[in-house]
Amino acid sequence: SHLLIKLCVFCQDLFVAGTDTVTSTVEWAMAELLHNPNIMSKAKAELENTIGKGNLVEASDIARLPYLQAIVKETFRLHPAVPLLPRKAEVDLEMHGYTVPKGAQVLVNMWAIGRDPKLWDNNPSLFSPERFLGSEIDFRGRSFELTPFGAGRRMCPGLPLAIRLLFLMLGLLINSFDWMLEDGIKPEDMNMDEKFGLTLGKAQPVLAVPIFKPSN
Repeated sequence: SHLLIKLCVFCQDLFVAGTDTVTSTVEWAMAELLHNPNIMSKAKAELENTIGKGNLVEASDIARLPYLQAIVKETFRLHPAVPLLPRKAEVDLEMHGYTVPKGAQVLVNMWAIGRDPKLWDNNPSLFSPERFLGSEIDFRGRSFELTPFGAGRRMCPGLPLAIRLLFLMLGLLINSFDWMLEDGIKPEDMNMDEKFGLTLGKAQPVLAVPIFKPSN
């Protein structure tokens, strides 16, 4: 029974981590695409040329959509779902002149790392998926400048589920609909402020009207 309880808790963590991350990231990705119509147009063109306008994105299509992958990476960089990643020091250590005692809780500032000009060229505050085209930087724990899911043995167990859902949902929203901002708001006038908490949300929700475009 103890093993069953552990398994249930793990499954719960897996589901919550995989879905909560997706919700936040999809909202930020759509906000950035609506805020940058030229990037939205490039994403639409890639999807139309690769799988056909209005068609659903399958998991097998993801590898053939490098610009969509770059959009996801850029969203993770600028808007990590968990801006402060908690860890616990297993041993005493010194870092940059500071002593971190064993057992201390360490908060890794993923938000600041993603905007560090020493790590990112071409204006780190600018949403630019092109910075990832041809780059080997990934979010699966091997590139420490982009680790929205953590790294090592304590990496988020929901990563595989989150990534699959994220690509399928974002691909669907981009490829099956055109979008119009509510109340006549212009893309450049969108409120892109952040609301900090345990997760990084938008201060104001994205308000947009989908216009269905059937496939040919």
